[in-house]
Amino acid sequence: MKMLSLCANRVSNYAMSGKQFNCAVLIFLFTSLVSTPVAAADAAVAEVMRLRVEQLSDAQQLQVGDARIAAYRVIPDFYARRNFQLAWQNPDKAGALLNIVRSIDDEGLEPNDYHYQALVTQYDKVKQDGNIENQVALDILLTDSLVRLLYHLRFGKVDPNRLDAHWNLTRSINGTDPAVLIQNALDADQLSRFIDNFVPRQAFYVRYKQALAKYKTLKEKGGWSTVPAGPTIKPGMSGPRVKLIRQRLTIEGDLEGKPAGTASYDAQLESAVKRFQARHGLEADGVVGKQTLQAMNVSVDERIDQIRVNLERGRWLLQDIKGDFIIVNIAGFYAHLVRNDEVAWTTRVMVGKTYRKTPVFKSEMKYLVFNPTWTVPPGILHKDILPKARKDPDHIRKRGLNVLDKNGKKIDPNSIDWASLKPGRFPYQLQQPPGPKNALGLVKFIFPNEHLVYLHDTPNRALFSRPERTFSSGCIRVEKPFELAELLLNDPDTWSQEGIDQVLESEKTRTVFLPEPLPVLLLYWTVTVDADGTVNFIKDVYDRDRAVLKKLNGEFVISLPKGLPEKYYQ
Repeated sequence: MKMLSLCANRVSNYAMSGKQFNCAVLIFLFTSLVSTPVAAADAAVAEVMRLRVEQLSDAQQLQVGDARIAAYRVIPDFYARRNFQLAWQNPDKAGALLNIVRSIDDEGLEPNDYHYQALVTQYDKVKQDGNIENQVALDILLTDSLVRLLYHLRFGKVDPNRLDAHWNLTRSINGTDPAVLIQNALDADQLSRFIDNFVPRQAFYVRYKQALAKYKTLKEKGGWSTVPAGPTIKPGMSGPRVKLIRQRLTIEGDLEGKPAGTASYDAQLESAVKRFQARHGLEADGVVGKQTLQAMNVSVDERIDQIRVNLERGRWLLQDIKGDFIIVNIAGFYAHLVRNDEVAWTTRVMVGKTYRKTPVFKSEMKYLVFNPTWTVPPGILHKDILPKARKDPDHIRKRGLNVLDKNGKKIDPNSIDWASLKPGRFPYQLQQPPGPKNALGLVKFIFPNEHLVYLHDTPNRALFSRPERTFSSGCIRVEKPFELAELLLNDPDTWSQEGIDQVLESEKTRTVFLPEPLPVLLLYWTVTVDADGTVNFIKDVYDRDRAVLKKLNGEFVISLPKGLPEKYYQ
């Protein structure tokens, strides 16, 4: 017990000093303790440990000082397999965990979610009084810290299923028993390397971490001041507000060099404003109006939180994304084809209106359809088509829709009493034939899903030039659909642009299967980071960041997301 107290003393001193902990010089003190048979002291430890973990198992809660032990299933199982012996007798492992927890804010997480302050306090108690109860409490606290850490790095702290009932991205730890996983971590040559394997390594996540580090540094340097409200500022104007804008844009790097003493809005500042506007999804017109000023006055703390929210989203899914896939950023209005972990192709898209939000989900694209027909989905039928048809029976003809009965036979729309039709009792199907005016345009990309959402062309192309593109009824309208078709079919001999044009000119519907199914992820990111490190902040059009941040900053709640046995979470 004196040897354990000595280690706790050393760990505590390092923890309080903020230095990196390295207790390798004390390892020899533990050699005899680990290798000798269980002595009377070990039996006493085992008895106290058994009582504490049984209390945790029975009550499903346990307090160590101010810290709440969360893993009320994993911890009892883990210690029972160890015959209730201490697990953290190697000082290097305890020191490594403390170092990792202290720096976990690099991942956008909070050190005290992993008992950092409680661990420092408990180490101090062991240093002052190395009795068995304090030793056992410290050991359990370390184990719970590790469980929480691995859980959050692998799955995220926030459970996306609790935020979105439609979430269907599964997560797993490849069937590894949690108690075995914890023992594997302790048996690893380097605990830090073992834990690092749980951190997403996908390029998108790495860039988010770099962005977080950048903005934390900006915060340490004082962040930026707000620019007072006032009239719209345009090139050629001057004044103290212009000088503040120069300083503001220099801090984030949009305006290169040191801010000049001039208070005039010159060409250099205009270019910097346009760069800032482009990074924030605004119209890059070089005019500092209400929206641009509002974006400039978002504090550095808010930007840090925005990056943290998107790091959390990365932990939800980036571990399991491999190979080639399509990713649609709903908030950013872009779709990307990713190959070998890098973006190979990008296009602008339109997404659902704020009252018809495009859902977040994952599916597999299996085929595409040239010259598609459009069958009006139930939501649009009842919310848009029927109300207008009741007022104007000729609306069906004006929309270019065919009315089909249950046998697929065309019905004259003027023969139907539209006013008598009720939602849920519509006996017909409305279908728009192929053609340039078809709502789906000339090609649609199919990935089966319960939402009846897919990517498609559109006859209304002017709206792609808008910076904010929430115009659809939920589907994703693609600006460059034929480029996408050529890339996905990957058959230059048959499906070059010339071959695609020939099919389109035939005006006949044709279904073409992809060489292999391709994962499609419809996701929601309000921060993106370019390969050169440029950080882009995107308007939270569906107001989803706030709920994630609240959970991220709140107390850790044991949850049971879909698809995993209970033991993996508790």
